[in-house]
Amino acid sequence: MQLYFPQIRKECNYIFLKRRLWTNTASPLYDQPVHIPFTADGPAMHIVLFEPEIPPNTGNVARLCAATGTALHLIEPLGFSVEDRYLKRAGLDYWPHVAVKVWPCFAAYREHDGAGKRLVMTSSRGGTALHTFTYTPDDALVFGPETRGLPDHMLALSEHKVHIPIRGVVRSLNLSTAAGIILYQALASSGLLDADHELR
Repeated sequence: MQLYFPQIRKECNYIFLKRRLWTNTASPLYDQPVHIPFTADGPAMHIVLFEPEIPPNTGNVARLCAATGTALHLIEPLGFSVEDRYLKRAGLDYWPHVAVKVWPCFAAYREHDGAGKRLVMTSSRGGTALHTFTYTPDDALVFGPETRGLPDHMLALSEHKVHIPIRGVVRSLNLSTAAGIILYQALASSGLLDADHELR
């Protein structure tokens, strides 16, 4: 797949200058046509973290993605540097096994790697209970920032929205906890876990 970064810049109305696209396999400069390997084995699902704020949460989600072969996409702006030691510590030594990309905006993800994916938005403000929703192997599970969740303009991008039922004494679950619960429910109900409850 060729990514031509001037096109991404136009789509996102974003000033790149000499910023880099960060993956676990390459860090090419913008404005260069490059080929970036993205070879996640296993399930075709994506986890998309929209503007994540807390590095250990993202590190824990990366570890989850390594365990399941799920692709991880981070949508800027991030609340931390990808070099953050807490981010790396939470992911431990699993980072080489995570297919991860950072995108300058959601439109860039949607235009390229997210093309054709069904967006499943997550929210504590309504939607279908996660255990009654019908998932597909090609879903992209989209999670919002820790302090505010997905904004209305993001929720409006898809008619598919799920929530985790919780008691009213808490407002929401931790991001990485919620991601783990929803991802494994999605894997199981879409047939990506076999009879022995192992990943296909």
